[in-house]
Amino acid sequence: MSEASDITGSQSVDRALKLLSLVGRSSEEGMSLNEIVSRSGFNKATTRRLLLALMRAKMVDQDEVERRYYLGEEAYVLGSFAAPRFGLLEMSMESLIRISRQTGDASFLSIRRDTHSICLHREEGTYPIRTHALLKGFEHPLGIGAGSLAMLATLDDAEVNEVLARNADELATGFAEVPLPNIRAALNRTRMKGYAVNPGMIFANSWGIGVALSFPDGRLAGAISLAAIDSRVQEPRQSELASILREEAARIECKLARMIDRERADKRPKARNAAPQRLAGRRASL
Repeated sequence: MSEASDITGSQSVDRALKLLSLVGRSSEEGMSLNEIVSRSGFNKATTRRLLLALMRAKMVDQDEVERRYYLGEEAYVLGSFAAPRFGLLEMSMESLIRISRQTGDASFLSIRRDTHSICLHREEGTYPIRTHALLKGFEHPLGIGAGSLAMLATLDDAEVNEVLARNADELATGFAEVPLPNIRAALNRTRMKGYAVNPGMIFANSWGIGVALSFPDGRLAGAISLAAIDSRVQEPRQSELASILREEAARIECKLARMIDRERADKRPKARNAAPQRLAGRRASL
């Protein structure tokens, strides 16, 4: 195989995976072919060809009536296999439900993906006026939004600088209302307070508070956050909401620690019991 054909094949894989990711993040409402073409930047013929390949692999499915594309059964199977390793959402659900019931506001779980933050889940609150600035599947540059800012604040200065430099073009074009000096100032406040506050940086009436989650060894695991209209995130309620998030973050981190302890226990060698069992078997056969 020539180097040129190898590059072409690799490029097709990259494009197919991009389409799979797009469809996956719109799994509830699905996506039309035109929407996929628009968001992917690929032409219609290429998009259709790649979608057909994903459909043959059962990674993507197409509704026969509306002709919209959804994740396929094989994507569900692979996701089930990955769940034990990436079970942060399962461990966080009770806390998210508690946060939204206690506060009445929407709560979120987000994780880091390279230089960005992805919302894995949105738990609705009961308060009748809601903000929809963040929904499941939304992706933002690190530092944009409360949970995203909380995660960025856990990184050392060198990594923060690298992330902001790599996101500079996207921040300048897609988030011009949040200039870099504002992100850095919010980062410093987050480190001092121990929680992040988004004072309507993207939408003036949508405020948020976020707290980072860590693995036992200190590595970043993700973030939990909540969002509400601006009048509901002022002091003294802001501090009360931050305390609720910190308490639930501690609960989630305890679950993560127990999971890791169980995994380590499962991996310990069990050979010490094998010799007595073999000996007992031999005695029984005499």
